[in-house]
Amino acid sequence: MARPSEETILSIDRRPSRAEDGQAVVTGLNLDVIFPVLHGPYGEDGTIQGLLELANVPYVGAGVLASAVGMDKAIMKVVLAAAGLPVCPYRVVLRHDWQANRDEVAAELERALHYPMFVKPANLGSSVGISKAKARAGLIVAMDLAGSFDRKIVVEAAVPSAREIECAVLGNDSPEASEPGEVIPSREFYDYEAKYIDEGSQTIIPADLGPRTKAEIKRLSILAFKAIDCAGMARVDFLLSPDTIFVNELNTIPGFTTISMYSKLWAATGVDYPALLDRLVALALERHAEKQQLRTSVT
Repeated sequence: MARPSEETILSIDRRPSRAEDGQAVVTGLNLDVIFPVLHGPYGEDGTIQGLLELANVPYVGAGVLASAVGMDKAIMKVVLAAAGLPVCPYRVVLRHDWQANRDEVAAELERALHYPMFVKPANLGSSVGISKAKARAGLIVAMDLAGSFDRKIVVEAAVPSAREIECAVLGNDSPEASEPGEVIPSREFYDYEAKYIDEGSQTIIPADLGPRTKAEIKRLSILAFKAIDCAGMARVDFLLSPDTIFVNELNTIPGFTTISMYSKLWAATGVDYPALLDRLVALALERHAEKQQLRTSVT
């Protein structure tokens, strides 16, 4: 294997060494911990996390399993529901089945969920490919759009008069929840344009919630975090109707600028941006050190 250059972050040498006969040896390691601020497929779906696990390098945030579950909205809902957490009514449709039996699938969705419905690719982020369908014609367009991004399509019943509440979680085995915040989108729902293009969307931090509702959102955030075996950080998104709190999804690598919701929620809770970074790095090193104590063979 060629000698790594000064710019090399790390290289893996699989030649036997005296210290570790027959094992891969990480060489040219010029870092202490990696902070993956990557969104979408190949960034927060467990793939880059798996690479870092193979390299045995500490990294911030969720591991392979939690990252994969957090990315796949269909599997996430199964896990959350199995943990007893409230999720809104939904169905999962394979693109293959939709393309083969459009009328039958559409009719079944109408019987199960009724209009309006939200239609989403199971594995994507930033609200890309999400549509709100109010009738059969819109449903067909929405299913085709979502199916162009993923082989699995998640269809959810719209929650009437829902408020969009977000809560940040920080920790490993003993996670803490931030003050909740509220997102008021500039459009009918918080789609890609409302998030990144329009300037009319607003955030209210802390959210105007009663003490019991606020406490319940924080409790559910921690339970959701633990349900997918998350680590480090996550933002938990809720749909709050007048009488029900639904866990909508977890984002295992939330936006992380100084003006992103995750950091703003923690700032409102008393943890400023530099301290938040320090906490996350410390949690990454803690989780990595814990892993090094585990046995990987019976000999």
